Amino acid sequence: MRQRAWTTVRTARGALMVAGVCGAALLTACGGVQTGSPTASTPGSSATTSATAAPTGAAPATPLEVSDKAAQNLCDMMEPELSNWRVQGPTIGRIGLNLMAHEWALTNGVGNQQLLGDTAVVDRSTSAACPDVRTQALEALELPELAAGVLTL
Repeated sequence: MRQRAWTTVRTARGALMVAGVCGAALLTACGGVQTGSPTASTPGSSATTSATAAPTGAAPATPLEVSDKAAQNLCDMMEPELSNWRVQGPTIGRIGLNLMAHEWALTNGVGNQQLLGDTAVVDRSTSAACPDVRTQALEALELPELAAGVLTL
């Protein structure tokens, strides 16, 4: 009975984590939370809205640079998950990679916004620190590059 309760808690926690990451990514993609009415105006002023679309898929002006220690941290996080990704398959494994990349970014001083702006940092970091782990991850997740597995909405 006790095992079942723990499994339920882990499942619920995992679902909440996925929902939180997706919600944060959605807010990022939509430009954040808007306060007030976009058409509200004060007397004597006109209400105008202007939208500037951020280029999608464009490379950042300056690529993110992470320390060797941070790159090794990513490798250390990925290596034990390789067997899980092989067993779970690429669909579920990619979700795990995405969550792992965001956790890694936050714990190593790279914000989610920055990570989403330069998802290739995951490939650059693993290519330098652990090319063998990167290759195994690409095979297990059936990805051309790890950046393709990081949610960019």
